[in-house]
Amino acid sequence: MASQHQENQALEKKKIEVRSWILFDFANSVYPAVISSVVFQVFFINTVVGNESGEGDWWWGRAVALSVLITALTSPILGAIADRSGVRKKFMGFYVALCLIGVTLFPTIEPGMVSWAFSLFVLANVGFEGCLPFYNAYLSELVPSERQGWVSGQGFALGYLGSALGLGFALVILSFIGNLDLVWLMVAAFFLIFSIPSFLFLPADDSRGKESIMQGVKWGVRNVRTLWNEVMAEKEIRNFLIAYFFYIDGVLTAIYMASTLAATTFGYSQNELIYLFLLIQIAALAGAFLLAKPTDRFGPKKILNGVLILWISVALGIYFIPDTSKLGFAFLGLIAGLGLGSVQSASRTLMARLTPRDREGEMFGFYALCGKSSSVVGPLVFGYVAFATGGNQKLSVMSISILFVIGLVLLQKVNEAPVRQNPDLF
Repeated sequence: MASQHQENQALEKKKIEVRSWILFDFANSVYPAVISSVVFQVFFINTVVGNESGEGDWWWGRAVALSVLITALTSPILGAIADRSGVRKKFMGFYVALCLIGVTLFPTIEPGMVSWAFSLFVLANVGFEGCLPFYNAYLSELVPSERQGWVSGQGFALGYLGSALGLGFALVILSFIGNLDLVWLMVAAFFLIFSIPSFLFLPADDSRGKESIMQGVKWGVRNVRTLWNEVMAEKEIRNFLIAYFFYIDGVLTAIYMASTLAATTFGYSQNELIYLFLLIQIAALAGAFLLAKPTDRFGPKKILNGVLILWISVALGIYFIPDTSKLGFAFLGLIAGLGLGSVQSASRTLMARLTPRDREGEMFGFYALCGKSSSVVGPLVFGYVAFATGGNQKLSVMSISILFVIGLVLLQKVNEAPVRQNPDLF
């Protein structure tokens, strides 16, 4: 009886850990929805910089590129340090704090303060992007392979619910109070409050018998090439990360640049943008939830193949719809939204399946490296093409659509790892 009671307690503890992990997707999702994708992006491009000839797009592309480049270059080393020193949660908390500090300082930004706004966004975005590799690394620790697609999908589905709620709160604030500063503070408060359970209930850092942080840092700096060779030695991970590098570049560029495309080319007002992106978040929620179990049943690779074909069709479709067709753009946006949550969830699931035990931080650090370093290219290309063509953003969309095609072709080289049954995990 005592043994059964202990087993029940352990199972309940594991369920709480998994639920708190899923809740972090809900907590952090308010940031990309309100800051990166809609409200702050439009404020930065059109109000802080001005976008008459594409200057705002160019500055925004550089801000995004710099912040993700910093994350890309540091994530593999810090991930390996977290594994060797047992400080995953501490690193995750540090980056969350950076994001919250940056967003909380957004009310100090005034029109024309380009350098200050640029710096604060880079700080906040490094914090947001930097916490994700450590968060994602918990997936294979907490969940057995046969349920990772379902749990990852639940996380993204709940995340898009958080995005929708965040955009809804922003719409209420702007409609009834008209104060952007309150929107930034709402984002910081939302992220802070709903991330607390994750820091309370996710497995505690365990540094017993491991290196100190300083020892881990020295090792990481001295052994960058060793880390790279370790990843390259894992054939399937190598093949997947190369494919991921290309297709996620297109996905992240679409996320970062969708608002300026809608506002500049298709004439959406700020409130119309919020309504549109609310609907897209709901579509993404539905897509992530509906494809969560099929990801486990059919495998994440097949789900990714289908979603990438969908995104290629959407990217091509945008070029052909008239600039006056807000409805046409909204329709394509909703179609893309259906695949948005599932492409991210299935990618995370496939990476978790391929990752060796006890190297989650290191491998997800390289996962972030490929994802974030690739997204340096897309926003710069989008911004440059828009600037070079006098603001023709449809050509910018065409220029990044090839990334989906390349990623889809390269993905066919990846052999999914067999499902690992582990009865000790939830």
